Amino acid sequence: MTRVAAIDCGTNTIKLLIATVTADGLTEDVREARMVRLGQGVDRTGVLAEEALQRAFGAIDEYAELIREHGVEKVRFVATSATRDAANASTFTDGVRARLGVTPEVVTGAEEAALSFGGAARNLRGTPQPPVLVIDIGGGSTELILGDGPTLGVSEVDSMDIGSVRLHERHLRSDPPTREEIEACVRDIDAHLDACPVDPARARTVVAVGGTMIQLTMGLLELTAYDRTATDHAEVAPDDVHRLVDRLLAMTVDERLALPWMHPGRADVIAAGGVILSRILKRSRVESLLVSESDILDGIAWSVRD
Repeated sequence: MTRVAAIDCGTNTIKLLIATVTADGLTEDVREARMVRLGQGVDRTGVLAEEALQRAFGAIDEYAELIREHGVEKVRFVATSATRDAANASTFTDGVRARLGVTPEVVTGAEEAALSFGGAARNLRGTPQPPVLVIDIGGGSTELILGDGPTLGVSEVDSMDIGSVRLHERHLRSDPPTREEIEACVRDIDAHLDACPVDPARARTVVAVGGTMIQLTMGLLELTAYDRTATDHAEVAPDDVHRLVDRLLAMTVDERLALPWMHPGRADVIAAGGVILSRILKRSRVESLLVSESDILDGIAWSVRD
């Protein structure tokens, strides 16, 4: 039995999982998320903004206190897209080391994808039809991972430099976005998918993880508050996803904020993330999409034990 802390630092969110891991499974003690938008402007400037760094460090200070309170034995801190792309990434990693006493691992896109698959695959109930495609839409990148389940592992993987924050900043600048902006966003996504070695059409089961998917699922289920028991293992129809994304694209940010299920930290970028999901699903052949609350955080926690 090992008490571990897994931290995933993405472009939009820093997430923490404190869990007790045994040979029989993972018992969650703490799961937290802070939307700090670390990747603010990185696609344009190539550096982490000072105000974004301070938001991130504030969240990490909170996490350091939780880690101490829960007597964590092992910590793994994984940094992904925004940190990979930033010329001043060392400023961030030095700040993390000073606060947590661990060196952040700036993982590759392939490593990020494998961790996401590991977290999601261990959470699947029953016997899913292989191949299983896991979709992880982040703020700066999107991972597509094809595999045959947790025991056989990953067979194909790709990390694309398209994410909700990156595409919002790159294309969807108007409020609401114009038709021309939406078309440019779609072309960008399709170009990445055309070059992607992972073909969504091969999958017989499609699982989506991450904050964009959870937020969209809340909308599809018409939830008025976050309910993990409702979103985890929810099954949604691709056509319903397409309709919701079209609806979000037609809204202003203020109109999205008025939706009872919308997190204020995602209101501006949720449409861009939704378009990514919609374009992937249009290439798949499945009739339903499975939503998993277990994601890269769970994969990191398992990796610490392993």
